[in-house]
Amino acid sequence: MDKPASTTPLSQLVIDRDPAAATLHRRRPWWRSGWAWLAVAVVLAALGWALAQRGRPVPVELGTVAAAYPSQAIAVLSATGHVAAATHASVSSKGTGRLEWLAVQEGQRVIKGDVIARLESRDVRAQREQAAASVEAAKANLAQGQAELVEAELALKRARDLAQRNFISFSEVDSAVARHDKATAALASLRAQIGVAEANLRAADVAVEQTLIRAPFTGVVLTKNANVGDILTPFSAASGTTGAVVTMADMTTLEVEADVSESSIAQISVGQPAEVQLDAFPALRLAGHVNRIVPDVDRSKATLLVKVQFDETDPRLLPDMSAKVAFLSRRLESSERTPVAAVRPEAIVTRGGKKYVFVVSAPASDVAGHAVMTEVQVGSRIGELVRIQGVAPGARIVIGAPNDLADGALVAAQKA
Repeated sequence: MDKPASTTPLSQLVIDRDPAAATLHRRRPWWRSGWAWLAVAVVLAALGWALAQRGRPVPVELGTVAAAYPSQAIAVLSATGHVAAATHASVSSKGTGRLEWLAVQEGQRVIKGDVIARLESRDVRAQREQAAASVEAAKANLAQGQAELVEAELALKRARDLAQRNFISFSEVDSAVARHDKATAALASLRAQIGVAEANLRAADVAVEQTLIRAPFTGVVLTKNANVGDILTPFSAASGTTGAVVTMADMTTLEVEADVSESSIAQISVGQPAEVQLDAFPALRLAGHVNRIVPDVDRSKATLLVKVQFDETDPRLLPDMSAKVAFLSRRLESSERTPVAAVRPEAIVTRGGKKYVFVVSAPASDVAGHAVMTEVQVGSRIGELVRIQGVAPGARIVIGAPNDLADGALVAAQKA
């Protein structure tokens, strides 16, 4: 018989209850774990965000390098005003009549005494001719009176000679004397008549001259207020009439009239140097000085009128141009007449003991560009700006650059 297989007693059979051993037998591979994939996704997202941020511009405040004038550093007061001509006039006719000829246009230069317009003058010229004829008639009468006086003198002389010889009576001598006296008186009257006739001729000349409108001074015609055919009268209250023919000004007497607050007038004195900037030409700066302060306060604005005379002129100056006046503490030197580059103080950064500004390559403020760190030399203050050397005026720069802004970083204007 076969030998029976060995058997293990039931008492020797046990159950292994070690939880670590059980877990070890049940552990799955890491790639089958959800937490592992979540961690990988987070890492990949962080890497993607970092890569995306590297290409995104840094929002910064952008500004421009200004062209500042050194005069701003010595200006004690500023005011606004306009250019005006000290010598200007509305040229009109003293007489009344119809305008028949006009010889000027706007902007034309005229010389003092030039005839710029003429009224119809046929009537006054006829009166002048009549007055001239009266003068000639009076002179002819005077010549006749002088001849009669000569004849009366000869007759008186003969009568006296004959009376001494007893050829005529003394009554005839008396008649000769009376005739001589009458001729003498008539001659004086004729001379007076010539004076009257000549005075009438001068009056007629004045009437003719009043039909000619002449330039009162050398200057430039600003406006033309009448045309050929208009009725001119010194008093243009009548309907359909015109007073002034043209308005003109002497361009050599241009000055700036500025309103200065009465609370600041103590900072201004006659003769004080000033600098004038025209709104039409911001780059044009003209030297001047305070010519006079009008002693009349405008109570509606609490200002006084200050008139600044130009020390130098420019052909672009025109009356009624808007202007800004900077009243200076001293006269400008020749080296202070040219503009210099200046920036706001917060545009300057310090790196490694040196001064820099970040110059942006983009020309427009809303376009992204690279910020190039450019070394500059810092100078004195000009008003609220700081003078620098190394960057030209007009360049785009970063204002208040972050401390971690790197050289060449992409930047763009921050949204307001």
